[in-house]
Amino acid sequence: MSAVVTQGRRRIGEILLDAHIISEDQLNIALTEQKKTHEQLGRIMVRLGFISEAVLRDVLSQSLGQGTVDLSKLVVDYDAMQLVPKTTARRHNMLPISFNKETNTLIIAMSDIFNVLAVDQLVASLGGSIQVEPVLASEVEIVDAIDNIYGFDLSLDGILHEIETGEVDYQSLATADEYSQPLVRLVDALLADAVKRNASDVHFEPEKGFLRIRYRIDGVLQQIRSFHKNYWSAIAVRLKVMAGLNIAENRIPQDGRMTLTLSGRHIDFRVSVQPTVYGENIVLRILDSQRGIMTLDNLGLTDENLQTLQLMIARPEGMILITGPTGSGKTTTLYSILNHLNTELVNIMTLEDPVEYVLGQVRQTAVNEGVKLDFASGIRSMMRQDPDIILVGEIRDEDTAEMAFRAAMTGHQVYSTLHTNTAVGAIPRLSDIGIYPDIMAENIIGIIGQRLIRILCEQCKQAYQPTELHKTLLDYDVQQALSIYRPQGCDMCHNRGYKGRLALMEILRIDEPLQDLIAHKATTFDIRQHAKKSGFQTLAQDGIRRILEGHTSLEEVSRVVDLTSRFSN
Repeated sequence: MSAVVTQGRRRIGEILLDAHIISEDQLNIALTEQKKTHEQLGRIMVRLGFISEAVLRDVLSQSLGQGTVDLSKLVVDYDAMQLVPKTTARRHNMLPISFNKETNTLIIAMSDIFNVLAVDQLVASLGGSIQVEPVLASEVEIVDAIDNIYGFDLSLDGILHEIETGEVDYQSLATADEYSQPLVRLVDALLADAVKRNASDVHFEPEKGFLRIRYRIDGVLQQIRSFHKNYWSAIAVRLKVMAGLNIAENRIPQDGRMTLTLSGRHIDFRVSVQPTVYGENIVLRILDSQRGIMTLDNLGLTDENLQTLQLMIARPEGMILITGPTGSGKTTTLYSILNHLNTELVNIMTLEDPVEYVLGQVRQTAVNEGVKLDFASGIRSMMRQDPDIILVGEIRDEDTAEMAFRAAMTGHQVYSTLHTNTAVGAIPRLSDIGIYPDIMAENIIGIIGQRLIRILCEQCKQAYQPTELHKTLLDYDVQQALSIYRPQGCDMCHNRGYKGRLALMEILRIDEPLQDLIAHKATTFDIRQHAKKSGFQTLAQDGIRRILEGHTSLEEVSRVVDLTSRFSN
């Protein structure tokens, strides 16, 4: 193990240098840090922000032929543990990490990833139908994990039965972090289940006599379990300990963060505690950067809209706004754009409330009202930090808007969000805040309007013939045959009929004629009509495209977009 890792470490540095991903100085810094911490060199570089997790995976794949995993904060996948007996795990020094039922793939951590015989024996014991993917992990961590995890029930029902029939020492929760503690396993099992179901939020909601647990999946809340109220105090303590919050304080709101290893990757959780009449309500926002940050090509834009967006972000100065209601994916789009622009050639600085995804090389600051660091004062301070690109989390008031436009006017590229229903609606909204029309006209590069819709499950979506009214809504010839799809529900989508979400977008690029209309206080109607003549595609038109392509249903698009608005303009 040590010889392989040492050799891999040397090659990792060489590969990164040869590819000009890191500099000699950065390598020396990482090597110096390694002498103190004895961590793997690649992990140190990620921690220091020199490379991303994705780059580390690629380099390790190139140097060792496999990936790696950190087991220090592993949350175990119950389905994976069921597949590998303890005797097999101990004999081959392997630990099952996650099992993907859709791809029939089992990920296992091994101290010797080149032990082909052990992998073959495991595949044979599984009947040969499951694909096994080994990843590299520390031998000591694997041994400790096997001792701590095996022998204890990791299923939700099993853990609940254990708690109901045995006595739980709630006092030990604040200090103990062992799988022998059933409440620890219960919380871990819930978080692992939420991540496997692609939930974006986990709600722990105390009621008068019970605790309700709900997940937000594809933008819709779903009740998962209900526990007796006796469980809640211990669960709340465990969650607070994990998030570094004050377990003795239950009268004021608290906010915290934590990072866990689930399904073989690091996942951040943002924790919010709010006192209610029945106890503290705790909501966890799941921040999976692997899923949350996409490339521009994967945003699902049409070729025309993608080209328009690329032209907009190529401008060296000015402002780009993203509009839409809460939960419409504005932050994800912003991070995807910043990730595209993030190189050593530019200084990117952000001011957010709060910071959701941490990006290497980007200077990220969280708004803190407690020390009087709001958006307006934060922008003023950032402009003294020699930035090229500035992200302002949200334009809420005149002071923030004024400072954001001042940054755009002084040679910076500025990105921000605004709560309006449409891209065109951002212009009267800014005017209402107090921004002069000629300032808007000269400095806004473009505006993106956005919504999120659910994707139909590919396994069970059902084709049908729409009515004449539906064809009219879809702007389709009522005399022509047409098949579109609707949800049905199956085991693959947990009987929801939908699985995953995609973005509907409208992109308004401010050209010279539009600048003139805005500067002369043209009506929203006139601005929209000119934009349509120039090829502007509305949210409704993008939604219709998604329906006709079979990605979603008419009912789903109608839920978030007014399809009848096209007939009144």
